[in-house]
Amino acid sequence: MSGTTMKFDVHSQITNHIIAAIETAGEFQTPWITRSGGSFARPVNVASKRPYNGINILNLWIASLSKDYPSNTWGTYRQWQQVGCQVRQGEKSSLVVFYQNHTSEDEAPKHFVARASRVFNAAQVDGFELQVENLLNTPLFTPVARAEAFATHTGARIEENGEQACFVSSLDLIRMPERCRFIDTATTMAAEAFYGTLSHELVHWTGVSHRLDRDLSGRFGDQAYAMEELVAELGAAFLCSELGLAPVPREDHACYIKSWLAVLKQDKRAIFTAASKASQAAN
Repeated sequence: MSGTTMKFDVHSQITNHIIAAIETAGEFQTPWITRSGGSFARPVNVASKRPYNGINILNLWIASLSKDYPSNTWGTYRQWQQVGCQVRQGEKSSLVVFYQNHTSEDEAPKHFVARASRVFNAAQVDGFELQVENLLNTPLFTPVARAEAFATHTGARIEENGEQACFVSSLDLIRMPERCRFIDTATTMAAEAFYGTLSHELVHWTGVSHRLDRDLSGRFGDQAYAMEELVAELGAAFLCSELGLAPVPREDHACYIKSWLAVLKQDKRAIFTAASKASQAAN
């Protein structure tokens, strides 16, 4: 046995363990549906009132998601004109495919020929009243009384009308997507996703000057924003544990902080600072 032993570095050991967990956690899934209309209502045609089928469903869903269209109603430029509406100048169309029978002159058997058509969403036209599905009446979300009471007693201003969750420091306001837009996943119930996200924003809320005055710029410089996000993620995990929402650590939380791996690798004590600040915020 050698007379010398390698010094044990607890900061390196713990940090490397956390880095390994983050790197193997997999892809992060946003826990709410990022679109104004909420659920995936099947696309329908404004003229025929009939739903689209096959590949057109998928293609129009993708178009709706990419542009945040709140309506599932679509039509061609002429179809919108026929119902008294006008496609706005500069709007980009989306493709749909339909099939027509084709018979050659030599009376060969009929076959179908694919034709393309370009359609516009109701959100792209003037003169049409959007009919957005009301998800507030869906049974997807069951409130957790303890979490509701906790959020109320913080005194934070919380509005549920945003496209994304965020803390608006200039207004001292937390904006959240409507709770009905959060969905169950393989690892999380809709309510857990909502309160976990709200907890993340509440940690940001604690950091302003008249609360904890959490300024990480002196220590981390240009990486201060990344560290603040890490503090919020850890603080949310601490709060969820206290509220009984997440009894065990979830790998999909680790995915959310992949962007901050560089900070942890550069500074082996960074995770300790972040955890300390997160505890202060949760307390």
